[in-house]
Amino acid sequence: MSPEELVEGFLAAWSAHDGDAFGPLCAPEVSYEDATTAEPIEGASAIADHAERLWRAIPDARLESTGPNLTDGRYVAAPCKLLGSHRGPLDELPASGRFVIVHGVLMAEVEDGRLTRLRVFFDRYDAAQQLGILPSPGTMGEKALLMLRGFGLRLRGESP
Repeated sequence: MSPEELVEGFLAAWSAHDGDAFGPLCAPEVSYEDATTAEPIEGASAIADHAERLWRAIPDARLESTGPNLTDGRYVAAPCKLLGSHRGPLDELPASGRFVIVHGVLMAEVEDGRLTRLRVFFDRYDAAQQLGILPSPGTMGEKALLMLRGFGLRLRGESP
């Protein structure tokens, strides 16, 4: 398969909630990481287990392409977004019932027609705001949080 077909297949497996579909796309020693993994996970079955966590928390989760992939034949950058309703617990985070749209980029390395390394980058802060863990931009809650973090408050036009 071409690098583009591998990435499209990977996104389709996530959207179809088909953990078995990762196997044919991935090399046996495939490495995967995203902002929710403490360290890289290895193997297609470990990726499927990781995906199952998300599918339980967001049962209608789907991963969609948001633009053309960039590739040099070995590396692929694929812009994408995760969409779905947070209906179940995710680790210690209880269900919020909120619909989320989290944009990201999937970076993949391909060798011998299989995915060997996958990294997904997304904005954790934006995801936390959408889930209600952090306050929305421009609210008093956000201003209080920034003040607690040492950013302080200033009136408009006030110099530092």
